[in-house]
This record gives sequence, structure tokens and C-alpha cells, in this order.
Amino acid sequence: MYITELETPAVLLDLDIAEKNLQTYQQACDKYKKSLWPMVKTHKSSSLLKKQMELGAEGFLCGTIDECEMAVEAGAGKIMYAYPPANPKNISRLAVLAHKADIIIRIDHLDVARMLETAAEKEGITFFYSIIVDMDFHRFGVAPAKVVAFAQEMKQFSHLKFFGISTHPGQVYGCTTQAERQSVAKLETETMGSVAADLKAAGFTDFFVTSGSTPTFALTVDQPEIQIYHPGNYIYHDAIQIALGSATEADCSLSVLATIISHPSEDVYLCDAGAKCLGLDQGAHGSAAVTGFGIVKNHPELTVYGLSEEVGKIKVNGTTSLKIGDKIQIIPNHSCSSANLTSWLVGVRNDMVTEQIPVDVRGNAKQKK
Repeated sequence: MYITELETPAVLLDLDIAEKNLQTYQQACDKYKKSLWPMVKTHKSSSLLKKQMELGAEGFLCGTIDECEMAVEAGAGKIMYAYPPANPKNISRLAVLAHKADIIIRIDHLDVARMLETAAEKEGITFFYSIIVDMDFHRFGVAPAKVVAFAQEMKQFSHLKFFGISTHPGQVYGCTTQAERQSVAKLETETMGSVAADLKAAGFTDFFVTSGSTPTFALTVDQPEIQIYHPGNYIYHDAIQIALGSATEADCSLSVLATIISHPSEDVYLCDAGAKCLGLDQGAHGSAAVTGFGIVKNHPELTVYGLSEEVGKIKVNGTTSLKIGDKIQIIPNHSCSSANLTSWLVGVRNDMVTEQIPVDVRGNAKQKK
């Protein structure tokens, strides 16, 4: 079946492009002897996680407990949970997983450590932990100058084992120029390198430095400071990555297929894909580099200027051949959000439908009895 025969809206995944993206990042890590632990929240798919593992991913960074459980079930032996857990139910689920795999939990406060220690002692397991370093993003993390002291205090917990230090250069998503992106990448390596040196001087050994984002990956992977990388969006890329200069339209594997359903005025068209397909994201952390709500492939004259839940509003800048009934493909601003808004991706090669890929870990946390 050709994609033009599909019902719309549909979320398409160009498998050739996605596989090339996965291979490019894995090969870069292999070349520079780095370990790739992709962020699972981008795709939330056991099928795509297994593909990453087949290509050489040595671990995974997960944003939900469901993702952690899925990764362990898929055979992953090293799982990092991205955020400090402070809910006893969540911690107990992680403790169960620690019998089957190495569970590394990112933390930035002793209160969380105490909760983890209690659960680990009760379950008879060891949790690994990574100290979150705040590299001026100011979301999670310990200030760089306080990391050594925090690590010293963590020695009191006998069921928690030091794995390393981690950060996320999230402020890169607010960049509008290549120079700004390079500045964030430089801050990423310098901050983590400095903290690692301080820890070694204080007697800490055998730990890892983990970091990464898709926009800074290519700018830092050849540097020695970071050993484990956590890009997520790289499998899809999107309009934000294009605006940041970390991808081109040819690198974007995920798009939303829509049909033109109305032509209410000379320079406006409506399509049947709205916020529930494309999302309302115009930059995860406030990017001014994107325009509208996605890029219409092969139609530079079109701008998706507005979204209701099920309808997209498209403005024509100049002339267009568009007409009612035509199908268009829209690269979303933030592909992670779009992938989370569907239960399956339509896998395609050369505009032919080849498979259906479940997005099977996108719900809220399962309620365990």
C-alpha cells in the first residue's frame, strides 16, 4: 500500500531514515569509544528499543518506570532512571527491577537517597546512583562546586553504590544560533570534566560521566570528558533540530500525514491533523528558532500557523498548487510529543507501507497492587 492510500491523520516513520540515524550515532560512539544509552522517552516503543540494542546500545535512559520495566523485559542489563523518585510505589517498582538488571537512579538530594536506602535494604538489593550536576540549566541538580561534598555524604548509605555524575544540557533547546549551540556544548564538557577532576582529587575512582542531548552530541562525542551519551530525539529529528542546525529535513524520519479538507480563503487551507497529532510544542524549553507548528515537506510556501485539536490551519505565502483532497506530510516541531500522541507508527520505505510499529509504553504509570 502506498502512503497516499492511508487514512489520515497518520504518523509515519521512514524506516530507512530512522535506521540511518541510529547507525550514525552508534557509529560515532563506537569510533570514539563511547557508550550509547539512548533516552527511551522519545519513542516509547519496545520494537525501536530492541533495534537500538541490536545496533550496540549498551544501556538506556528512561523517563518513566514503565519504560524501565519494558527495557528490562526486552533484555537490557543497564537502566538509568532519569529523575529522582520520591514516591514509595515508584521506588518499590525500581527495587523489583534491581533483581534483574543494574538500576542506576539519578539523584540530587539526600532525602531521596534515604528513601532509596530504606527500599533497597528491605528488598535486599543495591541501587546504583548518579549525581545530577546542574550545568546552569537549573532544573535538577547539585551545583558543580557542591558535588564532592554531596558525594561524601552519600557514603553513609550501604545499599547505594556510586555510579557516576550526569547532566542534561537542556538549555541548548533555547539556542537560536550555531554559536550558542557550540557554547552550550562547551559548557557541557567543561562542567562535567571539572566536576570529574574534583571527584578524582577527593579520592573517588571508577565512576562514569554521563550526559548528552541530540543537539550537542556531534559537538562533544569526540571529547574525552563524557563516557556515556543519552541522545533521544536522534532517531526521529524534527523541526526544532532543523532550526538548531543539528539536523536537516532529510534527517527527519517522523512525519504526520494529513489531508487538505477545506480552503476557506484564498491564502488559507485546513488539514485533518491538529494538536492531537502535532502537539502545541514550539520548543521544549522556549525556542524562538521555530516558526509555526511544523514543516510541510516539499512545500516551502506553506506555514502551519494554528492548531485546534483535530485541525491544522495552513497559510500560503505566495502561490501553491495545493487543493482539497491532497495529502501532505508535516514534520512536527517536537517529534517526541507526536510519537507519544499515537498508539502506533506506520513504518514506510520509499512511500510504501511495510509495517505497524506499536508505541506500547506511552501510558501513565501502571498501578501495581
